[in-house]
Amino acid sequence: MRIDFHSFVILAPAVTMTLGATYQRSSQLAGQSFLDAFSFQAIPDPTNGRVTYVNETDYTTTLSSSDPGRNSFRIESNIQYETHVAIFDIAHMPQGCGTWPAILGANWPNEGEVDIVEGVNDQTPNTCSLHTGSNCTMPSSRPMTGSDRSSSLQVFAPLMVPTATHTDNGNSGCGVSINDDKSYGPQFNSNGGGWYAIERSSRLSDSVPSDINSPGSSINTSNWGTPAAYFPDTDCDFSTHFGEHNIIINLTFCGDWAGSSSVYAASGCPSTCVDYVDDNPSAFENAYFEFNSLNIYQ
Repeated sequence: MRIDFHSFVILAPAVTMTLGATYQRSSQLAGQSFLDAFSFQAIPDPTNGRVTYVNETDYTTTLSSSDPGRNSFRIESNIQYETHVAIFDIAHMPQGCGTWPAILGANWPNEGEVDIVEGVNDQTPNTCSLHTGSNCTMPSSRPMTGSDRSSSLQVFAPLMVPTATHTDNGNSGCGVSINDDKSYGPQFNSNGGGWYAIERSSRLSDSVPSDINSPGSSINTSNWGTPAAYFPDTDCDFSTHFGEHNIIINLTFCGDWAGSSSVYAASGCPSTCVDYVDDNPSAFENAYFEFNSLNIYQ
């Protein structure tokens, strides 16, 4: 059975958890149409990873210290979205020591960042997180099934780094851990993959609503159950902190989170992160995303 995740981040003022909405499908993407909807970004990695962004992950080349980084990918949607629902049917996500895969909507810090899928070094569970400019906080108690990693903290950073700090927290953002180890990495893959859907908040249910596993021409989000991660606007003016987002899907290696000496050592991975990524190309044969489809509703 596939684990089902319905990932939402509500960014519109005055939206409450009792409300749902009906959306009409604007894009049905699979195979070549999925690739046509994105552009590859050959840019310096904003998280300082041991990576060179091209168009695929390299798992055959041993790197020297003078090489720029292991080849990988970063794609960005050609269209920007504000009010919308996106349903990701993911068959496989990248795994391996040193990996840092993510699915996110981002133009940080100007228009905020929402991380739907993010984790490092095969460490479960998945984390959903929110990053904004200054003067935006989340309440410590709110209705969701996930675990708040950083209640009532300031959220104004481009990276998701786990922290217990509840105040101004540098690179941490506001993170929520999904309460299921099958939500990320090898356990997600061995379970057959799953569904993540974003309407700008996060939801988790014990059964998959029919409009998730069999997306049609419209969906109604009112039957999606209790959210796994809920980011309300009670202490944050979303109209000034968030704008339209591109969908970004990327895989970096090491960098500010996965490569942090304390985080990497705690994961049980061998050597140092950079040395492992340089010296073990075959370890990244399973470091790839596979999407069955992406359906977008507006």
